Amino acid sequence: MQINLDYNRRKTINVRVGNIFLGSDYPIRIQTMANTSTNDIDASVDQARRCIEAGTELLRFTTQGLREVESLREIHAQVLTAVPLVADVHFQADVADAAAEVVEAVRINPGNYSKDATKLKERFVHLLDICREHETAIRIGVNHGSLSPRMMEKYGDTPEGMVASVMEFLRIAVEQHFNDIVISVKASNTRVMVETVRLLVKTMKHEHMAFPLHLGVTEAGEGEDGRIKSAVGIGALLADGIGDTIRVSLSEAPENEIPVARDLVDYFEDEDSIRYDGSVRAEVLDNIGGSAEIRYTSLESEWEQFCLQAAAECGRLLWDYKATELTLVNPNFSETKLNFLSKDILQAARVRIYKTEYISCPGCGRTMFDLEETIRKVKAATAHLTGLKIAVMGCIVNGPGEMADADYGYVGAGRDRISLYRSKECILKNIPQEEAVEQLLKLIESDHSK
Repeated sequence: MQINLDYNRRKTINVRVGNIFLGSDYPIRIQTMANTSTNDIDASVDQARRCIEAGTELLRFTTQGLREVESLREIHAQVLTAVPLVADVHFQADVADAAAEVVEAVRINPGNYSKDATKLKERFVHLLDICREHETAIRIGVNHGSLSPRMMEKYGDTPEGMVASVMEFLRIAVEQHFNDIVISVKASNTRVMVETVRLLVKTMKHEHMAFPLHLGVTEAGEGEDGRIKSAVGIGALLADGIGDTIRVSLSEAPENEIPVARDLVDYFEDEDSIRYDGSVRAEVLDNIGGSAEIRYTSLESEWEQFCLQAAAECGRLLWDYKATELTLVNPNFSETKLNFLSKDILQAARVRIYKTEYISCPGCGRTMFDLEETIRKVKAATAHLTGLKIAVMGCIVNGPGEMADADYGYVGAGRDRISLYRSKECILKNIPQEEAVEQLLKLIESDHSK
C-alpha cells in the first residue's frame, strides 16, 4: 500500500527573537548550544564564531548564576550583530530576570519554579514584564524527567504531565497578552518525545493557541547513533509539519550539530526531496505488527546523508503504521550495511532493541569532565552488553532526572567527581572520575550475575 507523506507546515504565530523571527511564515531555524564555560569569555566567543560560521541561527549558553549573566553581557557585546543569544536558566528565577535584560531570549524550565501555583504565577508575570520591556523572547523548555514535584505527583513522568506543565505557563502568558514564546518538550526516548509534542499541539489547538515549537531529542549521543536517533524523532514531527526551530543534540562540538540539522530541515523544506515508494503490509493496519519497506527510486550516494533521510522518513511509518520490521532498499549500498542501518533505526524508534543504547548529553558550561572521552571509555567497557540503556550525563541538571528511563547512569557531580546510578537511585556518590568507569562496569556485572 502507498503511504501518504505529504509535507504541510503547521500554522503558528510569529515570534521575534532579536534580528530573526520564528514561526510558520519563516524558514525552520537551526540552533545549537555552547559547551564552553560561560565565564570563559574568550573560549565562548571563539566557539560562538565557529558555530556562526557553521550556520547556526540562534546560540544558547548555560547561565547558572548572576556571574554568568555578566559574562553573557560581554559575549553578547562581541557577537551582537551575528545571531541572537539565548540564556539557559535552571533553578533560579532571579537569574532569568537578570538575563532577560542582556540577551534576546531566555530559556526557563517550569520544573524549577515554585511548588505553589500562586507564587509561580507571580514570579512568571514578573519575568514577562521584564521581557516585554526589553523585547526579550522566552523559551519554555520542559524535558522528560524534569517535571516539578507538583506535576509528578499528579501525572507522573508522562507526556500528559509535560504538556500540563507547559500549558500552565502558556495560560498565564496569554492572560498577560505576552506572545513572544517558543516551546520545547523533549525526551531522550524518541517515542515519548513525538507523543508529547503531538499531544501539546492538539492541546494548544483546543485552547486556540499556536505558539512556535522547538524540536530536539535530548541526550541523543554521538556519532552515527546520535544522528540517527535525532533524525528519527525530529523527522517524524517535521513530516507532520510540526517544528519551527530545531537542535540536533550531539555529544560532540556544537558546530558539528549544525550541518546535521541543516540537512534535515532542507530535506523536508524541499518539496521534491521525498524520493521513495513506501509500502506496508496490510496486517500492520490491524495493529498486529508487520514489515515496512522503503524502496528508493532516486538514489543518494552519500552514506551519512542517506542515513539521516532514511531515519527521518521511517519514524512516522514505524509508529503510526505499527511496523516492527524494516527493510531498506538502495543499490548504492550493500545489503549488510542497509540491514545494520535498519536495526539502528528500529532501535532509535524504540521498536526493537538489538544493542546497548547510550544516552549522553551534549555537554555545556556545567560539565566538569571530558565528556567525549568519557563516552568513548564507557562504550569500550560495555560494548559486549546488549539490551541496556546507559546514560552519561554532564551534570545534575541533565541527570539523574533527564536520563529518564536509563538502566544505569554516569553523572557529573563536581570537578572530576562522578555519581553512579541504578535507574534513578544513586549507588555511588562523588567518586573520583578515574575510578568511575570501572565501578560502573562492576555495578552492571554485579546486577546481572544475580
